[in-house]
Amino acid sequence: MTTPPALLIAGHGTRDDAGAAAFRDFVQELARRNPQLPVAGGFIELSPPPLGEAVGELVERGVKRFAAVPLMLVSAGHAKGDIPAALTREKERHPGISYSYGRPLGPHPLILKVLERRLDEALGDTVRTPEDRADVTVLLVGRGSTDPDANAEVFKAARLLWEGRGYAGVETAFVSLAAPDVPSGLDRCVALGARRVVVLPYFLFTGILPDRVRQQTEGWASAHPDVEVRSADVIGPEEELVELVMERYREAVGGDLRMNCDTCVYRVALPGFEDKVGLPQQPHFHPDDDGHHHHGHGHGHGHDHHGSHAHSH
Repeated sequence: MTTPPALLIAGHGTRDDAGAAAFRDFVQELARRNPQLPVAGGFIELSPPPLGEAVGELVERGVKRFAAVPLMLVSAGHAKGDIPAALTREKERHPGISYSYGRPLGPHPLILKVLERRLDEALGDTVRTPEDRADVTVLLVGRGSTDPDANAEVFKAARLLWEGRGYAGVETAFVSLAAPDVPSGLDRCVALGARRVVVLPYFLFTGILPDRVRQQTEGWASAHPDVEVRSADVIGPEEELVELVMERYREAVGGDLRMNCDTCVYRVALPGFEDKVGLPQQPHFHPDDDGHHHHGHGHGHGHDHHGSHAHSH
């Protein structure tokens, strides 16, 4: 019987201890639920353990093949460049290993299901019937990126959350790097006629940025007492998230990636971002990683089982 490839979870990293702990707990839960499968997880930046250490842990356990799943909602710079570059570096550090690379979680129906649950929790018993939702406007707040493709993914999630659920509307804002910011997003909701708004963070776990979303929401609400504003919780380590990560793992192992390259800033000359086309990618420097090797690396979306990059420039 062929041993299945191990599972490597790649996280963004956060300066928030609770957020980093939530990631590590989630990796442990994946391992507990899949005892036949070696599982490890690491961060690109900010938090221990670094991704290289997680790969080293798998190698020490005798792993030769693994599938890497980015635990990220959108395909921004980390998923498109930093993680593939880091994995290429690890392949050089550990001759003989091979890997396949999965796609980010995206606005999957399982994620949308959890977001809807978070909205229901925030609204409590004030929404008893589907008709009550017609008075509720949602402001979905993403991380924000310098990558227009990544920001567009948050708008896509907002539209999918709106479709068929009966809310008055689902608007979009970002907490960093992109417009509109949270106060501007709330202003827009009111300009469109909203009198009840739920601010919904599009984040997997707690952290500094989700806390900032809540603080900005509370600040805006105190200045606008005529508008009812509620804050929803982050997605969290729900059953649906476990299920989706394992779906992404199976896709990566089977080679069924279906990555969107049509609006990738590294492949297509988008207005204002023309200088990024074909830009070599570098692995992020992680302060806890003791092997500071930096190698140029072409951006690639699709990866075969030997770690080559089918769409490299």
